[in-house]
Amino acid sequence: MNQSDKQRFSEVLGGVHDFYGKELSKFAVAVWLQACESFDIEQITKAFSAHLMDPERGQFMPKPADLVRQLQGTRSDRCLIAWGKVLDAIQRVGAYTSVCFDDGLIHAVIEDMGGWVQLCRGEIDDLPFVQKRFCETYRAYSARGDVSYPSQLAGECDAANALKGYRIKPPTLVGDPAKAGQVMLAGGQPKTRITHVADALQGLRRIGSAA
Repeated sequence: MNQSDKQRFSEVLGGVHDFYGKELSKFAVAVWLQACESFDIEQITKAFSAHLMDPERGQFMPKPADLVRQLQGTRSDRCLIAWGKVLDAIQRVGAYTSVCFDDGLIHAVIEDMGGWVQLCRGEIDDLPFVQKRFCETYRAYSARGDVSYPSQLAGECDAANALKGYRIKPPTLVGDPAKAGQVMLAGGQPKTRITHVADALQGLRRIGSAA
């Protein structure tokens, strides 16, 4: 969650406490934020609503564990929805064309799995295993919250043209076009930070001299 999401979360949490006639302390807000930080504010709001409407558990004020239980199910749903988009794009777009999904986590996962071309070139019989790996990796990244990812996934034609210095076509957008555009703008950073020893030592020397 970003700062505006945290503000909205505090307002939603305050409303839930008012609904149950309970006071909300700063400590409670801190605990709630820590428990829910890796989830989207929309997911959190829906999970609160689901708890309030639960005929059994909804009688009682939700605890962070109650909401995380709801959200873990939501996270599983998200990875299956993401896989559905990937499978659809494999069939309808294919390996030759570069793609940009409306979910940056999909880019991060596919990059880990060898890239868009390799994923498209896989054997049909391997799809159940590929799906399992995709969903496991997607869930792991979604639990981290802040993940870097490539701005697009290169297709076979664009990768070949880039090596020859030819002009690269814009990628095909998969899913919500506006969200895919945001993914393109926000992407581009490598997921893993790699620092050479010489650069690290130089940074430590600067810190030492400044102290």
